[in-house]
Amino acid sequence: MALSSLNSPGLNAKDYNSAMFCKFRLFRRLVAAGLLLAGVSMVASLQAQDTAKRGRKYKAPPPTAKVEVTVVRASSGKPIENASVIFHPLEGGRDNGNMELKTNDEGKAVIDLLTIGSDVRLQIIAPGFQTYGQDYKVDKDTMAIQVKMKRPAEQYSIYKKGEGKAGDKPEGQTTDKPEAKPDAPKEAPKDEAKPQDSAPKL
Repeated sequence: MALSSLNSPGLNAKDYNSAMFCKFRLFRRLVAAGLLLAGVSMVASLQAQDTAKRGRKYKAPPPTAKVEVTVVRASSGKPIENASVIFHPLEGGRDNGNMELKTNDEGKAVIDLLTIGSDVRLQIIAPGFQTYGQDYKVDKDTMAIQVKMKRPAEQYSIYKKGEGKAGDKPEGQTTDKPEAKPDAPKEAPKDEAKPQDSAPKL
């Protein structure tokens, strides 16, 4: 139905309502299309601004390396479980905090947070073994380090096994002073002549 016929005197209420509904529907579609177009352009401009800001301020993190440390017994080569593997990142030769991991049942600990090109001090502590410490340069994207832990070395002792207790004197040493021998009485020299009287005997 033409819109110009809405004002004609012979138009009934049903036709009028139908025409108004078509008009309203057309208006609603135009408004929705306008809002959609405005929203799309706003989102595009915000994304362009965000990209421009990120290009100036955002800096990608440096590449990191994956470092796998395997801790085994030096005597048998069997893995040591639950050993403390401590990484100390070094900056200018100084310790810059630490990151501690525990070895699994295969004796392995894996970290992927160390920056390629950085220096790190690796320390390993396991009960019943000597503490291990070594500096490394992280120069690859993947590193595998195997550490053989040794039992504590025997301490040096001047005592033989099973001999001597604390406070005992070591073998061959004495702390006593040598006994002083009593002085022998001095005898008069035999060569010396006895003094004679100067007066003649009568």
